[in-house]
Amino acid sequence: MAIEIVSKPNGPLMISGDLSELQLTDNDGNAYPFKGSKVFLCRCGASANKPFCDGRHTKIGFQTVEEPAVVEA
Repeated sequence: MAIEIVSKPNGPLMISGDLSELQLTDNDGNAYPFKGSKVFLCRCGASANKPFCDGRHTKIGFQTVEEPAVVEA
């Protein structure tokens, strides 16, 4: 199954699919292993479990932009 990244309305980024080959690394080179087939990454900045979402976006009223920015490769 291909990896899919979905921007959840007023919430996190949801990454799903075969995450066994995917690696998330922070600025210090620390790797965050993925477990299972779905992970949610924080976009609001309020999570106590960064870079992962802990649901605080609902408590702070996080609002996303209606249209995502288009980035040219």
